[in-house]
Formats: sequence, structure tokens, C-alpha cells
Amino acid sequence: MIDILMPKQQRRLSDALAFALRGVEHRFLGLGDPLQGKRVLFALATDVCGMDEQTLRLLRRLRRDSSCMEGSVGALLIDGESELYTKQLAQEAALSANMAGCAFFGKPLVEGTGSLYNQHILAAQRGAGLQETYFSRARELVQRLETFTAPKYERPQLLVLHASERGRSGTLWLWEQLRARLESFCDIREIPLQNGTIYDCRGCSYNACLHFAQSNTCFYGGAISETVLPAIRDCSAMLFLCPNYNDAVGANITALFNRLTSLLLQSDLHDKYLFGIVVSGYSGSDLVAKQLLGTMCLNKTAMLPPRFCMLQTANDLAAVKSIPDIMGQLDRFAASMRAAMC
Repeated sequence: MIDILMPKQQRRLSDALAFALRGVEHRFLGLGDPLQGKRVLFALATDVCGMDEQTLRLLRRLRRDSSCMEGSVGALLIDGESELYTKQLAQEAALSANMAGCAFFGKPLVEGTGSLYNQHILAAQRGAGLQETYFSRARELVQRLETFTAPKYERPQLLVLHASERGRSGTLWLWEQLRARLESFCDIREIPLQNGTIYDCRGCSYNACLHFAQSNTCFYGGAISETVLPAIRDCSAMLFLCPNYNDAVGANITALFNRLTSLLLQSDLHDKYLFGIVVSGYSGSDLVAKQLLGTMCLNKTAMLPPRFCMLQTANDLAAVKSIPDIMGQLDRFAASMRAAMC
């Protein structure tokens, strides 16, 4: 059974849903209906101003009730009247639902911008029109939602990635406390993305990127190709440690995001869980969390377990250590990671 949340009626979105749900048992939910333990398709629409009041009401419910989607799995079908706001809404909805207990499988988003130009590459590959491609992808999304089962690991291989300095980083201090809580059920590998060894993507052509990827490398090679990408390929889960730098992840982690294409041309991340720790000195942890899930789950195919990210606000190491109930929060986050993976 697929449950549909569709706060706003929109003609093309309704047509895409009708095509995607043909022969699939489904029902439409109201904004106040129970959402726990379901397979939920968020069918959302944006207009030239972005989200409407009904969609905002949905987000407010998800943010207000932190357990309203416990045990649910979600996917996102988002249709826009313009070229803007579809991904913004996808990230808002994914983070809000996830923090309310909803999991997402890898690449759980199909979006249609106003012109449907965002379908043109896949349309060319499939030999189909833009709308035909869009509708077909919506159907494939429903099929994946209908059949998804999260993998479980007897002893997960956890890869921890960061670009912080020990001794003064509050984010790394949180990780050190968390590590002690994970070692009983995880094998852990930690890789620092050090300054001077990480090069950003140079924007090779698709064929050039594919050529290097077939040799498990890329144009720049170096630490990412030799160490980080093989570690991602071999792990069960990734934990990104992300201090907030100007309301974004740091430059070295961004460079890693951009270099993942060469790995994804050979294999995907559908069987890998994504976790994060985000620490902001002043505010904005939600912006960094949305960037992390937007890149690694909505785009790069990693799974998003319920409450994938620990979000904290503290300006220095002393402030991190004095966060109220920080040890209890670490206990609960470790328990959540174990429940998701094991």
C-alpha cells in the first residue's frame, strides 16, 4: 500500500500520479491523518512563489510532532510551475520528515521543473519525450517505494569523514564521545580530508569522467581516488562530521561531493547509510543538514535512516561540552544508528 500526501492539487502532478500509480494499491491521506508505519509518497507542487499554505501546514506538522512518521519510508515527487524551488522544497520536506522518524531510500526524488528541461539528458538516453520521461520516472519511484527494504548488517563498516583539527574542534570532540558508543557493534574507519591533499572537480566531460572511472580514478587522482572513494565503495555507512562554514559544509567535503561522480559511474550507494553531525557556532545547522542530505541522498543515492543527523549549536569546544544533556543525546544518537544498521 502506498499512501499519498498531496496538499495542493496541480494538473500535471495529478497526471503524473495517475500514470505512476496505475495498478498500484494506494490511498490519499489528509494532512491530519496518521503517518506512522507507512510507505508515503510526498506529492508536492510549487508555483512561481514557491510552496503554498497547505504545503507549509504539512511541514509545520512534521516539525511540531517529532515522532509522527516513526517507522515510515518516504519518497518525493515534486512538480513546479517554474524552474525554481523544486529542490528547495525537496530538501525542506526530506529533513522535516526525517527528523520526525521517516527513512528515505537512495535518490528518492523525482522532480519536474516548469519546462521539464531537467529531464532532457535522461530523455535523450531513453529516446523519449520530456513528459514521457518524467512520468516514467515517477512510476519507477513508486515501484521502488513499494518494494524497498532497508538492509541490515551483522557488523556494519562505518566510514567517518571530516576535515577538522583535533584538540580544538567541538565537532571532533562529539565524534570521539560517539565513537566510544559505537565500537561494540561497528568496525570504524576514520579518514581526515586534509588541506593540501584534496582537489575539487575540474568539470571533465562525461566521456572523460567515464574513462577515468573505468580505472577507478579520476583526472586529479590523489587522496580522494586512492583512499576515500575505495573506502566509500567498501563501507556500510558514512558519517560526515560537518562544522558549519558560512552556512555550508567545508570546502574539502564539498570537493569530495563533487568528485563522487567517478565512483557513481561504476557503482551506486543504495546499500549505504548516511549519518551526520553538524555543529554551528551561531545558527544554521538545518542549512548544512539539508546540503548533506540533498547531495548524498537525494542526488548521490545513499540511504537516509530516521533522524540521520545530530544538530548542535555551540561556538567553541567548551560550549560543546556544556550543551545540556549532551551525553544523553549521544546515547540516543548511537542507539538510533544501531537500530538503523543492525
